[in-house]
Amino acid sequence: MDGFVNIIDVEATCWQSAPPHGQTNEIIEIGVCVLQLATLERVAKHSLVVKPARSEISAFCTHLTGWTSEAVAQGVTLKAAAHRLETEFRSRSRTWLSWGDYDCHQFTRECSAKSIAYPFGSRHINAKVEFARGQADGKKVGMSQALAALGIPLEGRHHNGADDAWNIAGIVAHLLRAGLLELPEIDGLKTRL
Repeated sequence: MDGFVNIIDVEATCWQSAPPHGQTNEIIEIGVCVLQLATLERVAKHSLVVKPARSEISAFCTHLTGWTSEAVAQGVTLKAAAHRLETEFRSRSRTWLSWGDYDCHQFTRECSAKSIAYPFGSRHINAKVEFARGQADGKKVGMSQALAALGIPLEGRHHNGADDAWNIAGIVAHLLRAGLLELPEIDGLKTRL
């Protein structure tokens, strides 16, 4: 590892109820925040916009995420986004974190369905679970509730992948300072988060 971790948050097509016939949840944005472990600084914030292949953006999805059909039509394929994760963000060699397991499961399902190589290594950490372990009641809460509990203001728009990844990275940095999460060895050194 290189002293950095990636915090990932995906937004996907969604509907107020069941997906319309023939449509399925597909990633439309991959938010990435790179956290430098030595300084706990968030050193990069990116939004990879992905054009869905088998679904359309619903009014509900636009209201929730802010993404419109026109905006995601300018996106890249999931295969191209996965390649960027590997080349620009070293996703195969870096530990990555997300708030919950949804992001990991969505990538696994969608990459399998589209015959795309999974762009991450095996080191995924569910920051939501780790945050709950550090709380007296052990209760799992949403990202915005965790930020409020820590007195950290929510920056940007909730349900925007890049903004959510940035905010989750703030929580992860707090976990690092408090010694509440342990990462795999990095360059022979044990790192606590």
